[in-house]
Amino acid sequence: MTKKTHDADVSFIQSLAELLRENDLTELEVMREYGDNDSLNVRVSRAAPAAAQTVYAAAPAAAPAPVAAAAPTPSDSPAEVADPAAHPGAVPSPMVGTVYLQPEPGAPAFVSVGAQVAEGDTLLIIEAMKTMNHIPAPRAGTVKRILVEDGGAVEYGSPLLIIE
Repeated sequence: MTKKTHDADVSFIQSLAELLRENDLTELEVMREYGDNDSLNVRVSRAAPAAAQTVYAAAPAAAPAPVAAAAPTPSDSPAEVADPAAHPGAVPSPMVGTVYLQPEPGAPAFVSVGAQVAEGDTLLIIEAMKTMNHIPAPRAGTVKRILVEDGGAVEYGSPLLIIE
């Protein structure tokens, strides 16, 4: 990699870190293609709002870093306070984006607590980079908890809902 490309990459990573901070995001991942067998994968993340930012540059085959689950609300019962991401029925987010629980404003939600779902049914939509991604049920069962709010941001790997 030439010095010019290196300086451009450093500037690019600094811009990503600034974007992360300005939009109050906890993680941002970008892959930049330069040509045949030449790319840059960057993941910029921070552990908590008060924590310092950490910048990772990884090879294309690198595994994603684990993401902390959202903190439970004080109104949760003691049985529900346990980490929802560790629940065997948790459905993790496959991407970073904005969650929508219904297909359009004013329409009924795809699912609600207590609803029966079949494998492949749409649970919700995650908007990422202006693309609406329908998130299918990984298995059949009953929706026990919905862990995200309509219009809220979601991180890669964070639990969306629990199906038992």
